[in-house]
Amino acid sequence: MRKIYILGLCFSMGFSSLFAQEKVLSKQEAFNLALENNFGIEIAKNQIEIAKNNQSILNSGFLPSLTGTANANYQRDDNTFSFPGQFLNDPDTNEPIIDPDTGQAVLRPDVDLYKAEAQRYGTALNASYTLFDGLGRLYNYKRLKEEYRLSELQARETIENTMLQLFSVYFEVARLTENENVLKQTLEISTDRIKRAEYAFEYGQNTKLDILNAQVDVTNDSINLLNTRQQLVNTIRDLNVVLAEDLNTAYQVDTVVRFTPKMQLEDFISQADLNNVVLLQTERNLAINEYDIKVNRSGYLPVVDLNGSYGWNLNQNAPGAFFPGVNVNNTRNFALGASLTWNLFDGGGTTVRVKNAKLTYENQELQKKQIMLEVRRDIENALAIYENRLNVYHIQEQNVITNQNNFERSKEQFQLGRITSIEFRQAQINLLNAQTNKNLAKYDAKLAELQLLQLTGQLLNVEL
Repeated sequence: MRKIYILGLCFSMGFSSLFAQEKVLSKQEAFNLALENNFGIEIAKNQIEIAKNNQSILNSGFLPSLTGTANANYQRDDNTFSFPGQFLNDPDTNEPIIDPDTGQAVLRPDVDLYKAEAQRYGTALNASYTLFDGLGRLYNYKRLKEEYRLSELQARETIENTMLQLFSVYFEVARLTENENVLKQTLEISTDRIKRAEYAFEYGQNTKLDILNAQVDVTNDSINLLNTRQQLVNTIRDLNVVLAEDLNTAYQVDTVVRFTPKMQLEDFISQADLNNVVLLQTERNLAINEYDIKVNRSGYLPVVDLNGSYGWNLNQNAPGAFFPGVNVNNTRNFALGASLTWNLFDGGGTTVRVKNAKLTYENQELQKKQIMLEVRRDIENALAIYENRLNVYHIQEQNVITNQNNFERSKEQFQLGRITSIEFRQAQINLLNAQTNKNLAKYDAKLAELQLLQLTGQLLNVEL
């Protein structure tokens, strides 16, 4: 008979000791952890670094190019030179030399050259610089800077979306935590009913049915508490995924919710066109498309290039049959030059690219108007949803007070024996539903506010 009662006490004491050991995670701490660890935000940061590198002067084309080359060659030959039909001449008379034994002119002998070595070395520095390219390089450089600003806005949008995801999970943990506390109180009341029903039965003031009803209620309350606790544990794991923390890390969260004052919200809404991240991205895209037009127009103008070089070469030729000595050639050279290239007609390709760039710009302007209309609609809808949920929350707050008073009155009447346990249980269930509905309404209203703040571009600028 007392097993269910003991089970209820174990639930109450067990959950209390468990939460006492968990660390408290404030909203600001959760924000900072997500900003530091979230994988999506880390990817967005890397994208910013890529765009930052791209908009550097090192990627602009404004700097000259300098290349260095070096070469070394070694060659060794073993040669035999023959002179068929040629005779040796006397160097003084330039007449053929006569062999005194045969009386014949002496043939010129073969010449053997072994290990005839030739070596060649050279180095060169070549510099080139585009002095003028029709201003395409300048506008492309400005375009890259706009792409960097666009990447910052895209990263900000990623952060905003991540923060909405974070706090939707964070507030779900908070809601389940409050629900769990409410269910623990409900379970304690139900277990106390068993005790009172047992005492009353012992003194003959009620029947065994009252004890059985109380036991059924304890069982139901215990199951509800178990299910809520399981949902809470799962949701904490979801929170750890967003925070990129260990999945088994347990938290207590802040259940206090503060709403932004109405006047401040109205001020945010009035400046939404200047701060909404999607609208700001369309502005950057317009600037990028405008530079695209100018870059393509540069194809109508000439290109002026400068170039220069400095080189050194050393050639050490091997001796030959007619030049028995080593021939060494040591040269240095320096050169400067300039060239002008003007594509007077490229088949109309430049004209087509300019026209298409203008059409893309017009499309971007139309898209901006569409986005502005959609953002204003979304803000109006978000404001209406927020105000409605805030009103529901205030009504639920009053409903909790009403049901609390009703429960306290029912409890007194039940203890005096003026109402049945079924009527008392109904009052208890009504209070439980009112409390859980209030918790749901509170966090629904706060999430609606965060969505409104994101649309006004102020989500990252307010204290949560």
